[in-house]
Amino acid sequence: MSEELKKPATVFFVGSGPGDPELITVKGMRLLKDADLVVYAGSLVRERVLDFCKGSPEVYNSASMSLPEIVSVMIEAAKAGKKVVRLHTGDPSLYGALREQAEALEKEGIPYSIVPGVSSAFASAAAIKRELTLPGVTQTVIFTRLEGRTPVPEQERLSRLAAHGATICIFLSISMMDEVVSELSSGYAPDTPVAVVYRASWEDELAIKGTLADIAAKVREAGITRQAMIIVGRAIGDVSVEQSRLYDPGFTHGFRK
Repeated sequence: MSEELKKPATVFFVGSGPGDPELITVKGMRLLKDADLVVYAGSLVRERVLDFCKGSPEVYNSASMSLPEIVSVMIEAAKAGKKVVRLHTGDPSLYGALREQAEALEKEGIPYSIVPGVSSAFASAAAIKRELTLPGVTQTVIFTRLEGRTPVPEQERLSRLAAHGATICIFLSISMMDEVVSELSSGYAPDTPVAVVYRASWEDELAIKGTLADIAAKVREAGITRQAMIIVGRAIGDVSVEQSRLYDPGFTHGFRK
């Protein structure tokens, strides 16, 4: 087949997980093993994840690259038939700047696939040993962030979301903890449980528990200003748990009569 008719290789967007290299999926690990070129978000993705690569792939740290530079590298490699992995932190679908990269690939006719990863929200829930949903407490989880350099729609302000009383996982906002508390206070009582997890699943992971009334002071005392998840809601507190219907002896379903 001539070079002109050669189809470009697929670019794989892979979620590397929250930090622990072992929390990458088996599929993500396999793709890294076979990669000819890897572009990884070096500001957050652990370099140790690259140990899964076999051979000597070309490796680019996107922390110092612009969007045109990133997509140019991937497009050129894919057109040359190389196996490309774009490595994101957590899951690519959450605050991953995924769509803008995908659009650039689409314009060039480059096929791509997305491999999900473990979000820091779930790693943080694991760190504090709590479910984000509980029967009789809440069945809703909201993923959001406070407005910073990236704007947030007015109807999605924390003060409005707090009215739902659901569990809220707040990304990219720990440096504005006082404002987070102020916004949440319009919908949650001062004694509402709050957890802040710094670098969930990393070796230096730190989980701080408190309430809306005291969590900001605890965060300041710990000196946490970045790379932390904020979780608020009654589900993560010490509440009396209503047992799940699924495992109730008197509850029948398709797998148990």
